Amino acid sequence: MKYWLESILFLILLTIASCQNEAVEQDNHSGLMGRFDSIIVAQEKGPSLEYLYENTVKHISFLSKDSLTIYGDIYDNGESAVKILLCHQAGYSRGAYKQTGIILSKLGFNALAIDQRSGETALNIPNLTYKEANEKGLSTEYMDAKQDIESAIDYLYDYNGEQPIIILGSSYSASLSLLIAKNNPKIKAVVAFSPGEYLEGITLKDSIDSIQKPVFVTSSKLEVPQTTQLTSGIDSVYLTHFKPDVEGIHGARALWKETEGHKEYWNALLKFLKANY
Repeated sequence: MKYWLESILFLILLTIASCQNEAVEQDNHSGLMGRFDSIIVAQEKGPSLEYLYENTVKHISFLSKDSLTIYGDIYDNGESAVKILLCHQAGYSRGAYKQTGIILSKLGFNALAIDQRSGETALNIPNLTYKEANEKGLSTEYMDAKQDIESAIDYLYDYNGEQPIIILGSSYSASLSLLIAKNNPKIKAVVAFSPGEYLEGITLKDSIDSIQKPVFVTSSKLEVPQTTQLTSGIDSVYLTHFKPDVEGIHGARALWKETEGHKEYWNALLKFLKANY
């Protein structure tokens, strides 16, 4: 009888502790979203995005595996390590993350955005890696960009004191991020906006079925069936699949303030980053 009462008391105390922890986590996340709202308001009233980009972002370059130059932007608040690699979608450049990178760094999530050779321009920032690849007569298909992302992972891993990083991809680079992350110990978590079967000669679903690290996947509302099918083989222990209530948009543009429902995407993303950064 005594043992039974002690067991019941232990379970009650365990439940109370769990509820208290959840409450603390919720308060912390609410505080993070409050800071997000403040940053958005400050951007509307303060210096322009272009001014912030030119004056607060560190512009760097390094070499890909075939010696092509990869150009990048580091968003660093100076208070923590740079742990997130940002990869753009087709036809874009590192400029796609001007707004996103600044917000992430102000929230404490420092990041490196890169140009991959498969791209062109975004938010008036030309893709210099793509330009150089064209000048050298190099192929710029999606799979050609895999070596650029792998080289960027190596660069950021070293830059981060040889600590594993988080990779965030958009569209074709989301697919490459998932593919690379599966067996790369330098990556500890993956964020994939609108991944799909975009890679020639590869069935991505089969390639990522046994991935065993945290994965965050999202897309537009229209693409939810596609992303659900693609990630159906990933163990639910590792998978966070955010399915928007709004129509949303393809790729990481979902985070742009011009996108309807962007705050829903940010809310889900920040929860994941908070748990895995």
